[in-house]
Amino acid sequence: MPIPKLLILLAMGVIAISNATADVTEPPQTHAAMKVATITKMYEQDINNQGMDNPVVLQQYANPDLQAAMKLEQDYFDKEQISCHIGYDVLWNSQDPDYEQEKEFSITEQGLVKISLAQGSNVYYDLSCDCMNKEIKCQVADVIMDEDGASLREYLLETCR
Repeated sequence: MPIPKLLILLAMGVIAISNATADVTEPPQTHAAMKVATITKMYEQDINNQGMDNPVVLQQYANPDLQAAMKLEQDYFDKEQISCHIGYDVLWNSQDPDYEQEKEFSITEQGLVKISLAQGSNVYYDLSCDCMNKEIKCQVADVIMDEDGASLREYLLETCR
């Protein structure tokens, strides 16, 4: 009788292994889709709160490197009582954002998330993504502010020292 029990246990093991393999091979959401989803969520939050989040919505979605650059900006203001920031809302490329404007989200060939705003300007986001527990989590690594590739993180690191 020990042989049939062994066969049953072996069969159960094969089923368990094939089920585990099936879970691993299921196609996860792509990095590109997760990048767009992250930026879409960030904009929805900014729209819902009319840009009044504290800390600002960008800082909430930023990776540690961009957060550190944004902290330099805050520390500079606390010390000098003048600002070293860009002077406009980088999410909307405007000093007075129109939260109702149409926008389109896409991915560039370089893997940046491109936001095309109704006012005719584009904002680009560089995101870093990590896979944790079968989930892809993306954070904003940098904001590319213009077509020439000007980096928000680099600007803050240079200007706010």
